[in-house]
Amino acid sequence: MSTIGIILGSSRPGRQGEPVARWVHDIASARDDATYEFIDIAEAALPHLDEAIPPVAGAYTRPHTLAWAERIARLDGFVFVTPEYNHSVPGALKNAIDFLFAEWGNKAAGFVGYGPTGAIRAVEHLRLIMSELHVATVRAQAALTFATDFADRTTFRPAKESRVVVEQLLDQVVSWAEALEPVRLKAQA
Repeated sequence: MSTIGIILGSSRPGRQGEPVARWVHDIASARDDATYEFIDIAEAALPHLDEAIPPVAGAYTRPHTLAWAERIARLDGFVFVTPEYNHSVPGALKNAIDFLFAEWGNKAAGFVGYGPTGAIRAVEHLRLIMSELHVATVRAQAALTFATDFADRTTFRPAKESRVVVEQLLDQVVSWAEALEPVRLKAQA
């Protein structure tokens, strides 16, 4: 059975992403097709990238990098939950991704964006970043907006239709994670 990480990509105090990510994790945890793990990058407490050797070499030396690598390596796929900052991904999420290389590869990823426009530009940037890391991204994407999924633009209250999209996204991530298993095994050999 695949293990999928639900990664909360904002570390900002007062962020609105935690209820969104918990909601996605709750939906996922009610399923029996994979194991789902909640990952909050704020709890990973990664500093700015501080490894002397580029991550592509896999020669990590810092304890926080080694712990982060072990956590990501054991996953088969990801669902990134992200806001959009300045038409792109939050710096903390990009930093967390940049710490590693091979640990991301040959896995599947889906995206749940939230904010005024559903973080669609941030997700498009994440798709490009993931492709460089050999991650297959799925088509289904949840774009949660303040107009439809938040009361008074602050309290998360997802529309019924949003749950359907998250279920489709999870179906695709699990399917692709399973399909990529032989590729991951070959890369590890």
